[in-house]
Amino acid sequence: MTLLKTVLTGTVATMTLATMAHAESWDMPMAYPANNYHTENAQIFVDAVKECTGGALDITIHAGGSLFKGDEIKRAVQVGEAQIGERLLSAHANENAVFGYDSVPFLATSFAASDKLRDAARPTLNAVLNEQNMTLLYSVPWPPQGFYANKEVNSLADAAGLKFRAYNAATARVAELAGMVPIQIEASELKQALATGVVEAFISSGSTGVDEKVWEDLTNFYDTKGWLPRNSIFVNSNAFNALPAASQDCLTSKAAEAEARGSAKAEELAGGFLKTLGDNGLKVSEPGEQLAADLAAIGVTMTDEWLANAGDAGKAIVEAYRK
Repeated sequence: MTLLKTVLTGTVATMTLATMAHAESWDMPMAYPANNYHTENAQIFVDAVKECTGGALDITIHAGGSLFKGDEIKRAVQVGEAQIGERLLSAHANENAVFGYDSVPFLATSFAASDKLRDAARPTLNAVLNEQNMTLLYSVPWPPQGFYANKEVNSLADAAGLKFRAYNAATARVAELAGMVPIQIEASELKQALATGVVEAFISSGSTGVDEKVWEDLTNFYDTKGWLPRNSIFVNSNAFNALPAASQDCLTSKAAEAEARGSAKAEELAGGFLKTLGDNGLKVSEPGEQLAADLAAIGVTMTDEWLANAGDAGKAIVEAYRK
């Protein structure tokens, strides 16, 4: 019995040392704060991956742009400075229009529509990422986008000249078409920009408004339901391919769970975000008839522009989505 116990103890120790010797430690930069539901969902994901791999893959999240700022994350993963990361890929639509598929105004305006558009775009989007040495794992939507302003806006004529926070090419184009002044501001810098008057209006979800306590700086929110941008989680393809098959399977299976869980959480939280905005003094309302018509016209223009820029790839995505 003593001999058997010694052998078993030695075997366990050997297995533990083998796991430690082959353990991978990855860094995962994220642009949003630790208490944002995207980051919380990612934390569940990395914990599940660690458990699934028996500790062979340990991923550390760096929230709030603490390791790389939002606009640095994609490149960091692409070149291997970080093995995995999260990014609003539509912020890179100037590089490739396909990245902006989820930010075409009024193309997909509900959670169900957003998921359908995601599925239609996934093969094309992943092919683009693969060419850049990255592999898509999952994506999670933000709640529908609404319009924040420091004044009452009944038509886009009322918004003319406002300094507008842009977070991607689509929002910058909205500002241009609306006669506002686009200013590129990352999420981590938004609160300061609002507090100092650098930004007077922007389009984003109720989640962002709550994160940034916009009621301290702005007065109105119009629930325009413009589109549902998605945060994508992707991995450096070299790092992924170097993993054992079992660890790869853990990553992809837990990613699928994170995508479903995150989408459900976003939908669950959406109404609560708007209530929180209102409870804290922001005037929350539906857009008036003229404002809605003005925004719809911008949507038509921008859909045509995106299809022209995205070419056959964009056409294939929209056709698959509309089937």
